[in-house]
Amino acid sequence: MLINVDPILSPDILKTLREMGHGDRLVISDINYPAHSNHNRVHRLDGLDMTTVMRAVLSVFPLDSFVESAVHRMEVDNQPDEINDANKEVIDAIKDVSGDHWNIGSYERQEFYKQSRSTYAYITTSERRPYCNFILTKGVIKPDGTVWIIDK
Repeated sequence: MLINVDPILSPDILKTLREMGHGDRLVISDINYPAHSNHNRVHRLDGLDMTTVMRAVLSVFPLDSFVESAVHRMEVDNQPDEINDANKEVIDAIKDVSGDHWNIGSYERQEFYKQSRSTYAYITTSERRPYCNFILTKGVIKPDGTVWIIDK
């Protein structure tokens, strides 16, 4: 038993997140994402929406302040600047859990697929709202246990 760990994070997911090092990337995807055909390390969190999963993951996952964007979202086809309601909720959750100083980047859908193939692992959710897919880049923990934030 552990304390202060979100109970939706399975032992396998916690092991994967712990194995990841600085700069490794994680995909958190919606229900329609072709995760299993693009990667061999896929964890499923069935029955959970993206916002719930993002909050749980970020409760233990430091974001990377050494890159321009530690989080990338999938763009809506032919509307790259549109941020749909699902993405707004997730971005609000990111800012709530990890702070509001993170730049959220984006990839066009095909580029997102390409980028996702070189990530460390995937977590799939039961999020049904379209284009609700994210790539997170793992950051650095300082000796005092806090997340390393560099000024840009």
